[in-house]
Amino acid sequence: GWTDPRTSALARTLRLRSLPRSAVYGSTSGVYGDCQGQWIDETRSLRPQTARACRRVDAESSMRFFGRGSGVRTSMLRIPGIYAPDRDGGTPRNRLLKSVPVLRDEDDVFTNHIHADDLAAACFLALWKGGHQRCYNINDDSSLKMGDYYDQAADCYGLPRPARIAREQARAQLPAMLLSFMQESRRMSNKRMKSEIRLRLRYPSVIGGLGSVVPLPSKLANSS
Repeated sequence: GWTDPRTSALARTLRLRSLPRSAVYGSTSGVYGDCQGQWIDETRSLRPQTARACRRVDAESSMRFFGRGSGVRTSMLRIPGIYAPDRDGGTPRNRLLKSVPVLRDEDDVFTNHIHADDLAAACFLALWKGGHQRCYNINDDSSLKMGDYYDQAADCYGLPRPARIAREQARAQLPAMLLSFMQESRRMSNKRMKSEIRLRLRYPSVIGGLGSVVPLPSKLANSS
């Protein structure tokens, strides 16, 4: 479906109970849709292109309506790709081991990332410092295309870098779910996150974050 009945049901239930002082909703950066690699902030118009992203837009609306009607201070966090080196499947390692290709540079898309520990800190800070009806991009300082992200991860793990292929080849070789992540390109500004909820990123770069559990090769550690 294109709506999120679970979030609206949650909001209705909260109205029947002792109201919290604040609420934080974890949304997705997918609500922006394809921005063709442009830098964007929270004032960007929402143009979701997938059913999942449309459900998040609907859920944001439900939380806004709940906040206006109840007086609860509500904040929405727009979250990109989450990675967690200490969790199974929380990094690109498995995909690299399977030698899954990535797009060549001229066809590639910009992606955004956040370490799970930094995301947890953002959720906590937003409960106390988030503005009423305010949205926040929650991402690190990296500005990477997807292929560069996988290249850096491969170097970090001492694995071969993935092959680069054209978009037409990707359509023929990769599953639909994986292709969906290659359809949208954007670079998210995190200035509001830093200035308003005052999150100090523990892992401002993907290289530093991926190496938080796996030791970094010296050449990468010196450049991060």
